[in-house]
Amino acid sequence: MTVLIALLGLIFLMFVAYRGFSVILFAPVAAMIPVLLTEPSAIPTVFTGLFMAKAVVFVRLYFPIFLLGALFGKLIELSGFSQSIAVAIIRLVGAKRAILATVMVAAVLCYGGVSLFVVVFAVYPFGAALFRQADIPKRLMPAALALGALSFTMDAVPGTPQIQNIIPTTFFHTTAWAAPTIGTFGAAFILVGGMVYLTWRARRAAGEGYGENHLNEPEMPSLEKGVPWAVAILPLVAVGVLNKVFTDLMPHAFGAKDTVSLPGLKEALVTDVPAVTGVWALEAALLCGILLTVALAFPIIRVRFIEGTRPAIAGALLATMNTASEFGFGAVIAALPGFLAVRDALGGLPDPLVRAAVATTTLAGITGSASGGLGIALSTLSGQFIASAQAAGIPLQVMHRVVAMASGGMDDLPHNGAVITILMVTGLTHRQSYGDIFVITLIKTAAVFAAIGLYDATGLV
Repeated sequence: MTVLIALLGLIFLMFVAYRGFSVILFAPVAAMIPVLLTEPSAIPTVFTGLFMAKAVVFVRLYFPIFLLGALFGKLIELSGFSQSIAVAIIRLVGAKRAILATVMVAAVLCYGGVSLFVVVFAVYPFGAALFRQADIPKRLMPAALALGALSFTMDAVPGTPQIQNIIPTTFFHTTAWAAPTIGTFGAAFILVGGMVYLTWRARRAAGEGYGENHLNEPEMPSLEKGVPWAVAILPLVAVGVLNKVFTDLMPHAFGAKDTVSLPGLKEALVTDVPAVTGVWALEAALLCGILLTVALAFPIIRVRFIEGTRPAIAGALLATMNTASEFGFGAVIAALPGFLAVRDALGGLPDPLVRAAVATTTLAGITGSASGGLGIALSTLSGQFIASAQAAGIPLQVMHRVVAMASGGMDDLPHNGAVITILMVTGLTHRQSYGDIFVITLIKTAAVFAAIGLYDATGLV
């Protein structure tokens, strides 16, 4: 019965997310439903002292990353750099390889630090032009966008600056470059598997054509040379390189504990540096990327900066509060007897990595959010994950990579925000395109267990 009570909150949150209601509004309601059925008098204290406290912790740690990432991505778009990169990749791969070109453009932008949602808007016009020219059904494009932006570059490739790769650093005291071997293997598994599937689907649809009477058809983008691609890609390269540099330098610069005393404070500020190294390094790298983009394209950005960046800032606020609400929701659910029973049941899985992967991808699927599910899993189960990994002699960087990849596994269910955004932008429906997205989701989930198998078989990290 206690498990059912805990599940009621999860089911309600999944339902409202699927129906398109605001998670910010309904996550507190979903969290209080099981509290109401367990101990009604505790609702005010649990809401203020647990739900809001945990949500604030998430905002404190990760809002700057959401904001800087969204701003960086928007500036890359406003400056015309994303167009130059897209044109260069299309010419390199060949316009006839429309699926591969679309995937690679999305992947390069995503790995370069551009927000997932900005990537979709930036790549779609080029994808539409390529699919039309290659006579490939438009209904396959959402899966190509998902493969490029929502899979291997999001959480598998070592060093990716996306939030799903950063959240574990604060729990495991790891860095964004954790477990490079199994991460690279998992990324290759996803890319190759996804391309084989989408190529097969395109061949089966030969003769169908791009289709007619589609919604939200973009204007034909210019494929003329703009900013040289070598200049356009500099900010993306800078973010990746500086993220690594700052990750290595910060522990030496600040030590294990950084203590700051200010005249107006009664107590000194003490920071556990290993817990925030990944966050600080990425924030510094993104800030440098923003400044470099502005310096390289100041005349263009200056004219469009105010109006162009407003949607990015609003989107960053929305994404942060959505995930923070899910983070607070997870903290409440974790305090209930029903969740403890589920946790103990998961403890029956023999392999600690499989246990962590199953728990994380399940929560990501329920919430329809990779970062939300990962936040819930780590806020509630990270202690158990760490203890089981240490008992089995598993490096925490391996646990980092496994839970990061698992968060991006089954999160792409129909109610996932990124899936809904891709379909909205491309003017397609779940009925037309979700089946192919789901296959990419299955490949992504299988890659997690393939990576675990590689580690178990070889011990490679």
